[in-house]
Amino acid sequence: MRTGERRFTQRLLAIASLAILPAFAAFADPPTIEIQVAPEVLKAPFSGKLYVLTTTRAGRDPMHGPGWFNPPPFFAWDVRGVENGQTFTLDPGQAAGHPMPLVDLPAGRRGFQAVLSVNDWDRSVTTGPGNAHSQTVFIEHDPENPGRVKLEIAKTVREPEFNDTERVRYVRLKSTLLSSFHKRDVYLQAAVGLPEGYHEEAGRRYPTMYEIPGFGGNLRMARWMLGRNEYGAAGLDLVHVFLDPECPLGHHVFADSANNGPWGAALTTELIPHLEKTFRLIPETGARYLTGHSSGGWSSLWLQVAYPDVFGGTWSTSPDPVDFHAFQLVDIYADGANMYEQDGAPIAVSRPSARGQIFTRAMSHMEDTLGRGGQLQSFEAVFSPRGADGQPKKLWDRKTGAVDPQVARAWEAYDIALVLERNWSLLGPKLKGKLHIICGDADTFWLERAVLRLRDTLERLGSDASVVMIPGADHGLPPTVQQQIAREVAAAFAAYQAGE
Repeated sequence: MRTGERRFTQRLLAIASLAILPAFAAFADPPTIEIQVAPEVLKAPFSGKLYVLTTTRAGRDPMHGPGWFNPPPFFAWDVRGVENGQTFTLDPGQAAGHPMPLVDLPAGRRGFQAVLSVNDWDRSVTTGPGNAHSQTVFIEHDPENPGRVKLEIAKTVREPEFNDTERVRYVRLKSTLLSSFHKRDVYLQAAVGLPEGYHEEAGRRYPTMYEIPGFGGNLRMARWMLGRNEYGAAGLDLVHVFLDPECPLGHHVFADSANNGPWGAALTTELIPHLEKTFRLIPETGARYLTGHSSGGWSSLWLQVAYPDVFGGTWSTSPDPVDFHAFQLVDIYADGANMYEQDGAPIAVSRPSARGQIFTRAMSHMEDTLGRGGQLQSFEAVFSPRGADGQPKKLWDRKTGAVDPQVARAWEAYDIALVLERNWSLLGPKLKGKLHIICGDADTFWLERAVLRLRDTLERLGSDASVVMIPGADHGLPPTVQQQIAREVAAAFAAYQAGE
């Protein structure tokens, strides 16, 4: 095919696949990307996603992205039967790309890295253990005179090592419930932070704080998170359990769902009893506490509401939307609801900042290009029914942004404000003194809007819940918040000990 014909064909394919994004530069040719798979990298022939990620900055491989704010271009191909020792050239017309098609890649010096997404269980499609990848290779890209980049896939991502210390113990427990659901071995994981003196006081039992990190958080963060000492400074010795919330479709938030499986039931009936047998924990409701931030904030609040007889209190910070009438900037229940536009203006996921601003249309397209495990997809994985294709039903049409009202109605089962309102006669007495929610009134992702609605609902119901809005605070709350939480948890445990 002549150059002009090839450009025209590639352009048609790009326009067809990226119709929801604005057009970019004039006709140009992409670089030729040649992939070589080194011997003995793959354990078996691979069929799945191959990614080529790019960067303009040296020093950090692009496979560790893309980030939400201003992601550099990356591209994805569906490949079949890739084998060790194979060499092939990627067809640019078959590539999905974000934020542009491969034919519109801007000129300039750019690094390229290839990843075969071998691990189908890790949330990250690029950095999951076992994924095979190349080094990053830089070339000077000129669309008028495109060159060739050769990428040798010769390395694999190592499985992280979790080594016990005197104060931190790692737990990995096969879940019967989750393994049965997924028809494969599935494990619950946690890092257990032990208080100073735990090994010297053999007969003493301790209260437990269960902490759930936000989206992207995992067990690799545990050592740093457990290194904080707010509870000790507040005069409270407790066992601090850091939970791992990741799953293939994102953050499972420890909610039982049609797509991710019974994570809440597995936590409360399998992992917690195991921990209470293994460590000297007080196996009583009044000595089990919850906390978490962002997606972990939603998780901790959900667990307290869904299992009020298991947990003695939650301190949830900057939670993901807790009232879907304010799903960030969208009321998903409204007639004609749309995730992309309102009154002709684009809807943003984030407030403007020095890093830029995230818009729902672009973020949705980025996640769909990656394929799975994104934040927006994570919501659908938890809240949506499973479709006939075995995938979570989509809340919104990916081209138009139109919300599917039937899927929105299904989400009501996870709308915390609605769950509380509809079940308050049962939940109200069980949640007395247990709900503590903290959020900045200028949250980066507009999460304060749902928290304010939930506060109004709780006040109308006569709840004694504490809902604190911090003036001027964004998604990352000041350190004093954790110190205040520690003091409040210490007071809650003192009341439990006193039989109050």
